[in-house]
Amino acid sequence: MLGLMQNHQLLISTLIEFAERHHGEGEIVSRRVEGDIHRYTYKDVATRSRQVANALDGLKLQFSDRVATLAWNGYRHLELYFGVSGSGRVLHTLNPRLHPDQVAWIANHAEDTVLCFDMSFLPIVKAVHGRCTTIKHYVALCDADKLPADTGIPGLLSYESWIGEQSSKYQWPSFDENSASSMCYTSGTTGNPKAALYSHRSTMLHAFAVALPDSLSLSARECILPVVPMFHVNAWGLPYSAAMTGAKLVFPGPAMDGKSIFDLIESEKVSCAAGVPTIWQMMLSYMQSNKLRFSTLKRTVIGGSACPPAMITAFNDDYGIEVIHAWGMTEMSPLGTSCILKNKHLSMNSEEKMKVRLKQGRGIFGVDMKIVDGKGDELPWDGKAYGDLLVKGPWIISEYFKGEGGSPLVDGWFPTGDVATIDADGYMQITDRSKDVIKSGGEWISSIDVENIAMAHPAVAMAACIGMKHPKWDERPIIAVVKKPGAEVSREELIAFYEGKTAKWQIPDDVVFVDAIPLGATGKMQKSKLRDLLKDYKLPGA
Repeated sequence: MLGLMQNHQLLISTLIEFAERHHGEGEIVSRRVEGDIHRYTYKDVATRSRQVANALDGLKLQFSDRVATLAWNGYRHLELYFGVSGSGRVLHTLNPRLHPDQVAWIANHAEDTVLCFDMSFLPIVKAVHGRCTTIKHYVALCDADKLPADTGIPGLLSYESWIGEQSSKYQWPSFDENSASSMCYTSGTTGNPKAALYSHRSTMLHAFAVALPDSLSLSARECILPVVPMFHVNAWGLPYSAAMTGAKLVFPGPAMDGKSIFDLIESEKVSCAAGVPTIWQMMLSYMQSNKLRFSTLKRTVIGGSACPPAMITAFNDDYGIEVIHAWGMTEMSPLGTSCILKNKHLSMNSEEKMKVRLKQGRGIFGVDMKIVDGKGDELPWDGKAYGDLLVKGPWIISEYFKGEGGSPLVDGWFPTGDVATIDADGYMQITDRSKDVIKSGGEWISSIDVENIAMAHPAVAMAACIGMKHPKWDERPIIAVVKKPGAEVSREELIAFYEGKTAKWQIPDDVVFVDAIPLGATGKMQKSKLRDLLKDYKLPGA
């Protein structure tokens, strides 16, 4: 017997319809590529999203045709989020930090038909447009008077002129909620990038989960700053959850330095911000140098890579800001866990609370997890056993676009590539990426643990631990360190800093001081490139 409920499809267009009707006055603030601040409302987003849909119809795009973007976090990008997917096309967010060769390969693989781009990315578009065989239309996200006289791109359209000619009346189509809504390519650390193809249903369910109190706790009373890029896993789903709840949105545009982010948080009274650790490290350094404090920020969501304990301590103890440690993947839409304390933790002392906060957190409803050993046997949730982390749920991929790489699932579970523990309360902690874990004398050393200790040193701005070949122990850890401006620390001092903080055999064999640690397109440390930079390095005594 079936339930007797109305059959309404879960579609992204319903989000912006809801926001327009119930939160029409809700504010969207963007720092533009042009340098100024742009303000308008959810009602304006809805109106212009319908114009986008009409403009795509005018280009004769078919259902499920791909529309690519090369854009910063901003209001025009937000309009494309709703106008493209809502009209039945697929939004493909290209990563502008990739090499032009990769951008061209991905655009061709996705079979993009339209490319919309911010003017700061015009050099990339010039470099790739002759090689993108399926793109028929190019749209610059600007006013007509901002287009250079000769861009070298035939038929280049101005976004404002393009949608300005369209009617603001549009009937959002109804279709199967399992239809593709957007796509995002992995960083492609091994082989070519692969695409996660999200559906309207998966995106809507994910938006519900992101907004939950024990997830990111979003509401119409919040002012949210997504520093995480809209070109990376749909800014962790925050644009959708914000429309669902009516939260004020603040977009940073291209200005991602510590000062610019801090100034925007203060001027717009941001209460919740989200981004990767490297962004917050820059902002904390700026604040510490200038003796600044927040006046409205209540919490920050940190994900993308493990958050160093020193950063959690700085936010919590020095500035009174709650850090929500989160974890996920492109293949997971991306949110998988959120580290919110339970009642039982509230009476703990600060040291005990920190042990919990360092974990990536509990799985949110919709994400099931397990850890397995090398034979595939499930391991206990005791906080001690560690193994390969597998996940499943309604917003986790079943396969990659075009079947690249074959089926990624193992008995219906997606292998994340992370090594983790899960405690009796369900809190998961990443001990390492399976490709980064250091195997020394038959024992595993967590590169994350080694990095966290280095990051606690007052002279260290950034640290990355990698394993180097050793004739006796197979691998031994070394730590690559970027010093804070004006700070000094010697190799011997830093090695001594580890004493008493970890087992002796887990202390790195050496410290290598570098000017910068390579970062990937999403702000994560690229240890493969670091290994390349240190390919001629020899361990002491090896």
